Amino acid sequence: MKILITGASGFVGSYFVDKYKDKYEIKTFSFLKDDFRALHVKDVDVVLHLSALVHQPKALEEEYIKINIDYTVALARKAKESGVKHFIFMSTIAVYDTSLTYIDENSHLNPSTPYGRSKLEAEKKLQELEDEFFTVSILRPPMVYGSNAPGNIKSLMRLVEHVSILPFGGIDNQRSFVYVGNLCHLVDVVITQKASGIFLASDDEAISTSKLIELIAKAKKKKMYLLHVKMFGVLLKWFKPSLYRRLFCDLVVDNAWSKKVLDFENPYTTEEGIALMVNGLK
Repeated sequence: MKILITGASGFVGSYFVDKYKDKYEIKTFSFLKDDFRALHVKDVDVVLHLSALVHQPKALEEEYIKINIDYTVALARKAKESGVKHFIFMSTIAVYDTSLTYIDENSHLNPSTPYGRSKLEAEKKLQELEDEFFTVSILRPPMVYGSNAPGNIKSLMRLVEHVSILPFGGIDNQRSFVYVGNLCHLVDVVITQKASGIFLASDDEAISTSKLIELIAKAKKKKMYLLHVKMFGVLLKWFKPSLYRRLFCDLVVDNAWSKKVLDFENPYTTEEGIALMVNGLK
């Protein structure tokens, strides 16, 4: 089976290519480096579209529209016109209402960021293209972690590496993450089953910020002291509300329906995923 992957040099794409290069014949395309007009997909069975403009504070809404909507729809149309049977779109849980603390496939859609809005609009336009000859699969993951993961998880790992005492003790929130190996396993399942629909990705266990830091420290074999400093949370909520939500508030992603309908299990536990991430393994 031949797969075209966009965003193959990114965090998720590079993992998928490395993990499944012996199972699939993989072709890659970059919207930044390659000429879209010269792209031929007549011999492709599946398009896995990972390329996107993610959270960029300085990016204008027009940039999200161009990259996350226009490029996506143009690629899907070219794929459909060329006879590609299956299009897989990596979306995000940012399409849901940001006030929610529990999310499943039926949760209310109300994105509050340009990123989330552009992803939801792209989803809608892709679904309009779907027919009996062109299958569309949409995957919505929470924060993805793993070796070389960008963003907040990387910053947290550096913090644990250099500081032995942190004010993150006693945080009893519950947040869902997904190990990149579990997310790519879901992609593989969707490809194998040619599954149409919207599917959520998540590790089986939602964990607290305190537990996350403890697991990172455990994988690093480092002694860590977490202090419960009530004023720290109060100040953070006041000065950095978005960071406060990520560290102290709940966000549980329940993908039980996706696992049931696709009949799959995650191959990695959260503890295993964090250990692999910390040790730079896949």
